[in-house]
Amino acid sequence: MSSGESRGQQRIGEPLCHTDRMFEDYWPLANLSLATERLELRVPCDNELLEVAAVAADGVHEPGEQPFLTPWTSLPPEERARYVMQQHWSRRGSWTVENWALELGVFLGDHPIGMVTLKALNFSVLREVKTESWLGRGHHRRGLGTEARAAVLSLAFEGLGGVSALTEVFQDNPGSQGVSRKLGYRHDGISRDVLAGSVVISDRLRLDRTEWARINRPETVVNGLDASLPLFGLQQPECAPRPRSLRQDTHHF
Repeated sequence: MSSGESRGQQRIGEPLCHTDRMFEDYWPLANLSLATERLELRVPCDNELLEVAAVAADGVHEPGEQPFLTPWTSLPPEERARYVMQQHWSRRGSWTVENWALELGVFLGDHPIGMVTLKALNFSVLREVKTESWLGRGHHRRGLGTEARAAVLSLAFEGLGGVSALTEVFQDNPGSQGVSRKLGYRHDGISRDVLAGSVVISDRLRLDRTEWARINRPETVVNGLDASLPLFGLQQPECAPRPRSLRQDTHHF
């Protein structure tokens, strides 16, 4: 050590700390991914999150539409992107076994096109999930939303052992209504809420495991599931029979 160097001084080029641990050791969800014929869904790193947020900034729906009870898509582009990033960080930071929300970036090739969310309260007891999703405006009406939703439902039912999936859709949102119908959801009542000072009515929709088993759906390949199970309150895959594996921690549903 030179005379001008203090004991705690950091040398240029040295790592800030020395550890054999990887980020995934503490947060295995970073390695969780779902692949379909056209899409990959994965937990975005911060650089990818920035790209996903930029998709939101470019627009999620046509002007004048409002498909969400929280009107975040009506924000100016920069604030819209910031909302996507902050919500992702918030949900990751508040994750518990009893209350979790898994946000997955949706990628078409190397390009982000939106976000899909699988969330639950007391999942280890109730075995119920809810879904949320959005795609960039330029990626609608191509079946990509249905494919992305089917992928997370495969994870929920076959990977995590869920028994029901719930969603709520405005009655005047034909796109989301159509996706839900294709995947076998059935009507389960209505919800009345207030949006911009007016009453809005949503259809509550439910998909049970028995209906899910009857529909034709694309194969979903899930990587990184086994290491992530403790974060969902589970210790082993709940599907039976166990899916085919090409390599450790790879499942075909």
